[in-house]
Amino acid sequence: MELRQLRYFVTVAEELHFGRAAERLHIAQPAVSQQVRRLERELRVQLLDRSPRRVRLTEAGLRFLPAARRVLAAADQARASVADLAGGRAAVLRLGTVTGLGARLDAILDAFTERVPHLQVELVTLPVRERLAQVADGRLDAAFVRAPAEDTLELEYLHAWDDPLVAVLPARHPLAAHNTVRLADLASVPLRLTERRNHPALVDLVLTSCQRAGFEPVPAPTATTLQDNLAAIGTAAAMWTVIYAANADQVHNPRVVFRPFADGGMALPIALALRAGATGPGSELLRALVSGDYLGQ
Repeated sequence: MELRQLRYFVTVAEELHFGRAAERLHIAQPAVSQQVRRLERELRVQLLDRSPRRVRLTEAGLRFLPAARRVLAAADQARASVADLAGGRAAVLRLGTVTGLGARLDAILDAFTERVPHLQVELVTLPVRERLAQVADGRLDAAFVRAPAEDTLELEYLHAWDDPLVAVLPARHPLAAHNTVRLADLASVPLRLTERRNHPALVDLVLTSCQRAGFEPVPAPTATTLQDNLAAIGTAAAMWTVIYAANADQVHNPRVVFRPFADGGMALPIALALRAGATGPGSELLRALVSGDYLGQ
């Protein structure tokens, strides 16, 4: 049982909504769901009753919630008791994140817990420009970014991995019967994407890939949240989108299917942005994690 799992559970219990809990925690929703399920497996009880329309506490969840809060309060008090030894506050590494990091982000957090337990990792979600600006001026120690730029005097980028995308289709669509899908076969199926200003690298990659496959996609209404996007596709006769494979592994929605692309696929590079010349135990561990095979490259 990990403090992280307790904190995720308490936040979901307070919000009674995984999406809002993820926003409070500054982490992707699938990671919250995954850690809560791990906690339930360890406890061998169901803490939350999940349905498409609402989340509520089970009897076990109601009993466990006060105890979980006491454990978290005790942990906070323990950290505070030695904060003065770290210059008045506990040492913190502020790490900018993006959605879809999945198990790799869990591996990073686990590595910090194991190797530098005195260092608290604070996850921060910001638009990419602000994320990089805060790395450059020191407000963030590092940040993950997609489709990174070249190194500058202020920043350096370390390639971490390539994040593959998979197609999302209604479960009853004829193409869902296949193990993979050709991009050209989606030419007549409306494409539901977020607005470009929300995720330019993703939108540009998808549209460019469609053009290379010989078609301009038929536009569908723009997406808002991932949850709303999957719900809309699950109720549509014909509509598709893309999702990071790491996120797809954590989504349980019987109305949609996830299919790899048969013709080379699509992937966005993920890089770690650091201040040029940044040092310290947190920065050095991050460098080691993304440059080695710890994250499963």
